[in-house]
Amino acid sequence: MQRPPRIAITVGDPRGIGPEVVAKVLESPPPDAAYLVIGPESVLNTVRGDVSRVPVGTSDDATRAPASALSPKQAGLLTALAVEKAAALALAGEVDAIVTGPAEKRALHLVGRQYPGHTEWLAELAGNVEVAMMLATGELRVVLLTTHIPLRAVPDAITVDRILTVGQLTRRALEADWGIDSPRLALCALNPHAGEGGAFGSEDDTILMPAAEQLGAVGPLPADTVFVRARQGEFDAVLVPSHDVGMTAVKVAGFGTGVNVTLGLPFVRTAPDHGTAFDIAGRGVADPGSMREAVRLAVRLARKLERNG
Repeated sequence: MQRPPRIAITVGDPRGIGPEVVAKVLESPPPDAAYLVIGPESVLNTVRGDVSRVPVGTSDDATRAPASALSPKQAGLLTALAVEKAAALALAGEVDAIVTGPAEKRALHLVGRQYPGHTEWLAELAGNVEVAMMLATGELRVVLLTTHIPLRAVPDAITVDRILTVGQLTRRALEADWGIDSPRLALCALNPHAGEGGAFGSEDDTILMPAAEQLGAVGPLPADTVFVRARQGEFDAVLVPSHDVGMTAVKVAGFGTGVNVTLGLPFVRTAPDHGTAFDIAGRGVADPGSMREAVRLAVRLARKLERNG
């Protein structure tokens, strides 16, 4: 009999809604899995249920202080220590998947974690592996070719090599983790109307189209139709040039249920598709839907890997 998958969950920035949504999910978590939650002691005390608790902190970061008393730097350090502990456990094979709560980048930068997001951070912790960010809700899966960069920098970052790398990561993940044979990929265009023969930009003809042909993907297809077609079941995933185009598609399709998945890591990593929401933190009104879906997907993917292993 297979053992239940082991899922590590970090609470995210203690000042945000991460601790609240984690606690709500763990009151009645997805079944047939073992959970451990990682964070400062003051937050772990709020988590109920049959879970293991792994405290993090140092002598100078106020680990027992209430979240409201933490400075951004203290909160950033506690957030960082939890993520790094979760990654270490996963790399050591002590957990099968990690789910990361929302973090504030400014706070992380204050303690030397100068990353655009968890995706790039975890890639480095795992040995500088190639990764890609997938957003998923229902049957819509969107994979970003670029993440947290200025919009004006996107065209220069979209190269044939980048498209092929992300496309290959996506195809392998869909085959191995989702069990999809011969995944159908679509490439979302960069320019309006896919450039309309060069009238609105040449990149779709000179970069995206050759890459799609090499990858065996359909496209480039205009953003105003490709996601509709994907939701209708025509494609298993859509590769998207820029962050906001992909995030918008996922949030419109399933606000409150989207999940962020890092492809390419040697372990499963998921996360809710929302931020820290400091404006509502501590009020008890945060919706745990996205965190619940992130935990549910982590369990499902961990089981798939266990079977394949």
